[in-house]
Amino acid sequence: MIKVSLHGAEFFALHGFYPEEQLLGNKFILDIDVEFHTGADLTGDHIADTVNYEQLYIIAAEEMRHTRKLLEAVAQSIADRIRVDHPYVDRIKVELKKLNPPLPGRVAYSSVTVTNDK
Repeated sequence: MIKVSLHGAEFFALHGFYPEEQLLGNKFILDIDVEFHTGADLTGDHIADTVNYEQLYIIAAEEMRHTRKLLEAVAQSIADRIRVDHPYVDRIKVELKKLNPPLPGRVAYSSVTVTNDK
């Protein structure tokens, strides 16, 4: 089993349930883990034999541009796109953190995690 991860990817986006959140925006941190089996000889040193984390970032960046009310919807859309582009992946885990969510007290972040198993 191979695990490829992208952790701490930072985005500014307009996700949020309240209209003010969709107007003002917020900072988000994204973590993605994908696990898969490969029959390839990884000593061959070919990027085609693995999941390119640059592609994971591009998928995430494209999906983060689509404003949604729920973080769950954003995380699911990222997982769904990864599944379409990499159908051989056994497990996809997407964690999306919203920094300083608009709550009455100090909260570092809120988060959702979507796990997609084959």
